Amino acid sequence: MNPFRRALTLAAFSLALPLATAAAQAQDRLPTIPPKDYSPEQKQAAEAFAQARGKPPFGPFEPLMYSPEVMTLARSMGDYLRFKPKIGTTLSELVILMTARRWTQDYEWYVHAPIAEKAGIAPEIIAAIRDGRRPAKMSDDETIVYDFTAELQDTKRVSDATFARAEARFGKPGVVDLAAISGYYTFLAMELNAARYAIPADGKPLPRLPE
Repeated sequence: MNPFRRALTLAAFSLALPLATAAAQAQDRLPTIPPKDYSPEQKQAAEAFAQARGKPPFGPFEPLMYSPEVMTLARSMGDYLRFKPKIGTTLSELVILMTARRWTQDYEWYVHAPIAEKAGIAPEIIAAIRDGRRPAKMSDDETIVYDFTAELQDTKRVSDATFARAEARFGKPGVVDLAAISGYYTFLAMELNAARYAIPADGKPLPRLPE
């Protein structure tokens, strides 16, 4: 083998090894539990999940099945915040993408980026969030939601001016839901990151940004 080809082979191997190791570690942490191995509590939780969502536990709910009580409570909250939030399901997707980006949560992004675009979030906004940039052009509602979520996630607080704009637009119930969506998807991102839950083979990891 000539030296150039050998160098390319070694470089490819060095890049592939960490990915293979990460995949193995992901399976070693909280591997998906086969339904045949469910405890009575897990079986009950899975049945309730299927009744509510029309499918077996998936995504973040798979590692959560190790604690079926937490999984069931998380699913119940998600039933509301994912599908019926008072700010609407388009703006909620904006919050979810911001949360996935903040936590560099590949699976959350993999699932929700296509949903966000289909719901009406412009591809340019999605690309900017993916790259860690403030979108250059947003609607008034998107700007309110973006500013509120960015302040809450970045500073752990919301300024009076930003809160007032959100309250004037969405009311107090909407502001509660807005913060709740951020908190709920932060919780899911933390669980997925802790489990090293892998994205599907056709998924593309988010760019890793400086901390």
